[in-house]
Amino acid sequence: MTEETVVKIKIPKINLWMVATAILAIALIIILATGFSLTGKVALVSSNALTPKEAAEKAVKWIKNYFESGGREVQVELINATDTGIGVYQFTVKLSSSSGSTEETYYVSMDGSLFFPQGISTRITATQTTQPQAQNVPKADRPNVKLFVMSYCPYGLQAEKAILPVIKLLGNKADITIHFVDYAMHGEKEVYENLRQYCIQKEQRSNFYNYLLCFVQSGDYSKCVKEANVDENKLNACMNATDEAFNITKSLQDKSTWVSGYYPPFPIETDLNKLYGVRGSPTIVINDVVVYLSRSPEAFKQAICNAFNNPPAECNTTLSTQQASPGIGPLNSTSSSSSGSCG
Repeated sequence: MTEETVVKIKIPKINLWMVATAILAIALIIILATGFSLTGKVALVSSNALTPKEAAEKAVKWIKNYFESGGREVQVELINATDTGIGVYQFTVKLSSSSGSTEETYYVSMDGSLFFPQGISTRITATQTTQPQAQNVPKADRPNVKLFVMSYCPYGLQAEKAILPVIKLLGNKADITIHFVDYAMHGEKEVYENLRQYCIQKEQRSNFYNYLLCFVQSGDYSKCVKEANVDENKLNACMNATDEAFNITKSLQDKSTWVSGYYPPFPIETDLNKLYGVRGSPTIVINDVVVYLSRSPEAFKQAICNAFNNPPAECNTTLSTQQASPGIGPLNSTSSSSSGSCG
C-alpha cells in the first residue's frame, strides 16, 4: 500500500437511510487490503493502543472529512465506543442531515489507524451466501406468507413498507405475518423492538398493522403504541414473560452468547429460521418457499396472488411499482435499489 491512499465514492444524493451503504461501498477495498488507513499508513498490530474513545474519534474525523470532501452536509456525532476484546474497537455514531438521522455501528483498530465500516459475521458460510435458483411456489387456497426482518434493518424496513399495502389489500384472503431473524445487528434497541412487535402481533393482532404502519415511518414506538391503541399492560406482560422464557435480556448482557462476538441473539423464532434457512433481513417465504422479489407493493402482491389456487378479485387491483427508500421514513419516499440486506 502506498503512503497515501485515495478512495473516491460517488453518492448521487444524501439519504441517511442509505448512508451506511455509502460508507460500506468502501468495504471491498478494505477487505482486500486488510484495512483502510486513516493516516495513510497500515498498522495491523500496534503497541500504541488508544482508548476506545480516542480511536473512535479518529475514525469519526475521517468519516466527517469523507462527507465534507464530497460536499455533503452530514453531522457525525460519536455516541459510544467499546472494546470488543478481539483486537478492534466498536463504536456507534449518529449521522444527521436535513433528511433525518440514523445511528450506525462501525469498527476501528486499537491505534486508530484502520477504519472498518462493517463487521462481517462468520456465522454465515460462503456456500450459504450463494443465492439459490428460483423455485416454483406451490399454490394454496389461502397462501401463507412470512417476512423475516430485523426491526431496524433499513432493507427489512423497506420490505415492510412494500408488504403493508398488500396486507391491507389481501389480509383477509392470505395469512401474512412478520417474523424475526434470530440475531440482531442494530443493538439493544432492535432486540427490544423485535420483542415488542412479536408480542403485539401475537396477542393484539388487530392492532399490529397500525402499529407497524406507524413505526416504519416514524420509528417512535411510544407514539405508535398509543396511535394503534395497543393495550400497554398486556404488551408489557407479554414482553416480560417472553424475555424470561427466552433469556433475551440475559443474552444481551452476556456477550459470550453473541453471534461472532458482535450480535446479540434473538432466539424466539430460531426454529423457523433454521427451517427456512433464513440468512438475513429481509427474507420472504411464500407457502414454505423462500422467494426473491423487487421490494415494491405490486411485486409483493403479484407473488402472493400467484400463490393462490383461485386468486381473489383483489388481485386485479394494481399497487405501486415504486420501491420505498430503505430505513425509517415515509412509504411514498422512493429508491432505485432493493438489493441490500442485513445479515
